[in-house]
Amino acid sequence: MTVKIALLYVLKTIGIILGIVALYVIMALLLPLIEVSADHTTQPKDIPIYIYTNGVHTDIVMPVKNDLQDWSTKIPFSNTKSKSTDYNYIGIGWGDKGFYLDTPTWADLKFSTAFKAAFWLSDSAMHCSYYKTMKEAEDCKMIMISRDQYKDLVKFVEDKFDRDQNGNFILIPTNAVYDVNDAFYDAKGKYSFLNTCNTWANDALKAAGQKAAWWTPSDVGIFRHYK
Repeated sequence: MTVKIALLYVLKTIGIILGIVALYVIMALLLPLIEVSADHTTQPKDIPIYIYTNGVHTDIVMPVKNDLQDWSTKIPFSNTKSKSTDYNYIGIGWGDKGFYLDTPTWADLKFSTAFKAAFWLSDSAMHCSYYKTMKEAEDCKMIMISRDQYKDLVKFVEDKFDRDQNGNFILIPTNAVYDVNDAFYDAKGKYSFLNTCNTWANDALKAAGQKAAWWTPSDVGIFRHYK
């Protein structure tokens, strides 16, 4: 192979990579603009849920307990550092296990972690955080949903947890928690640049019959529909 041919291969490869990146950026900017409308329901919307973002990652926040679901029986308070039992809400998010456990801050991000996360090469985890109160703000929006919609949401969220042979959620033993009120659990599925933590949260809203982006890899794509 001559130097000229080798150079052409390199340039073509670079061109393909840049083309994929450009296409992804265009998709990430335009597809979140397409709104999926909320489903019509005749039931009263009397169950509050929240979408909450830390600036990067969106969680679905639900009541800890009502007559339809008691999350504390499946995600025990005792698995948090505080072990407090007076929490009223639980936020659940899905994401890449490496990001969750090995990257406490952006300064700790390794190329290997980012590469594995982007290309389906690492496992995923559920991050579960308990809260005593929720306050609406730019980073937190309340959504009222019906009982049937809440049942659909609960099923969607539960289905993402991996389970042991007894059907229990599998706690990930780690000190890499964010605070005294959270814990990590094994999850199903592979994270990628096409299937991010925010894509999952967006799909959770769709499962509950709520407004959502057609597709989004970012929290901005979700929250723009709840301004």
